[in-house]
Amino acid sequence: MTTSTRWTLLVLAVMAALTTALVFSLDDTPPGTGGAPSTQTARTHREADTPEALAGPRQRADLPPCPAAADNPGPKELRGIVVECAADGANVDVARALAGRPVVLNLWAYWCGPCAEELPAMADYQRRVGSDVSVVTVHQDENETAALLRLAELGVRLPTLQDGQRRIAAALGVPNVMPATVILRADGSVARILPQAFTSADQIAAAVKNALQ
Repeated sequence: MTTSTRWTLLVLAVMAALTTALVFSLDDTPPGTGGAPSTQTARTHREADTPEALAGPRQRADLPPCPAAADNPGPKELRGIVVECAADGANVDVARALAGRPVVLNLWAYWCGPCAEELPAMADYQRRVGSDVSVVTVHQDENETAALLRLAELGVRLPTLQDGQRRIAAALGVPNVMPATVILRADGSVARILPQAFTSADQIAAAVKNALQ
């Protein structure tokens, strides 16, 4: 084999390797990042969080059911987003579930220290306002088991959406910080986005009043 032939074969081998690497890099796209489907069904929790694995933590957390879907189409930013209800794993059409009354949407994660301090204040605020305003929490980490155990530990029983891919926050334009709270008007429009931690029901009540007046 001549030197020229050897160099030709070497160049062809390198080009083939580069082509293969390029194909793999283009195909190696995380689920849910290749475009927004009309009804988003990407995984919102870990594969380990099967219904069987979640049964015990769900029983301990004893969460109320998530809001039922209303006839109102709800916030336009959230239409088409479907996540799981942490209470029972049922699918929730987020926009329609949040329609019809003012909503305080609290975004958190199980590992967030300020979130753990804020959640009891959210529960206290919900007890005060009754049915006039709905407080719904959104867990923004794929570890749903840890979320349920954290809520059980805190004694917080609020409707909770499991959104491990942070699709709700992204749709609403919420900064990537936790905790954060979004106040929605009864017509579904966003009244205020509050990327801050609350420490008392009084603070939450004042923020909601200012946002909705």
